[in-house]
Amino acid sequence: MKPTVYLFSISSHPNAVQVNSLKITFLKPNIDFWKYDYLIITSKQASKALQQYDKNDYIDKPALCVSTQSAKSYEALGGKVLEIGGGYGDNLIQHIKKYPKETKWLYLRAKVVASDFVSLCNTEGYHIDEVIIYESDCSKEILEVEIEDDARLIFTSPSSLNCFLKTHTLSQNNKIIVIGKTTAKAVPAGYEYHICEKTTIESCIQLAKN
Repeated sequence: MKPTVYLFSISSHPNAVQVNSLKITFLKPNIDFWKYDYLIITSKQASKALQQYDKNDYIDKPALCVSTQSAKSYEALGGKVLEIGGGYGDNLIQHIKKYPKETKWLYLRAKVVASDFVSLCNTEGYHIDEVIIYESDCSKEILEVEIEDDARLIFTSPSSLNCFLKTHTLSQNNKIIVIGKTTAKAVPAGYEYHICEKTTIESCIQLAKN
């Protein structure tokens, strides 16, 4: 019998037991979208938060998106994608540097983020404002889930892994799969893990199967 695959994510997949890892709370601060040339979007939740605003205020602002999935979420709103990064916040720096330093960017972000690309860019003279439009907390589901000792565990963000570790201990029999390098940094020392070839859930599922 094949080991069970658990997917710790707010997204589901038919070939895994999905455990909703985070409780998302959307915020609605006042934003003068007209001040900015481009948006920066690093998650699907940012696009969902945008739905609280008048679409006419932001829809003409192309977005620099961290991944294909975040790009699709903005396109679903009717927005245009400026460029797509390589799946990591730090990789956005090379895209931002293609544009003049006078360019005004608006980063629509979570309360807690894993990358400090904004401070690095601002230090070099680029203009990036940050607005927190959602925050996340550990879901009851991930805190109370029971998993099998030989299960394959897919974590799609550092926060999903950190939430799991609040009430669980990893077993050396578990196969740990992380969606990218940023999430890999959250794996406790002494545990082996595997990084998905692409920063997509489908890529992680294929790795779990193999």
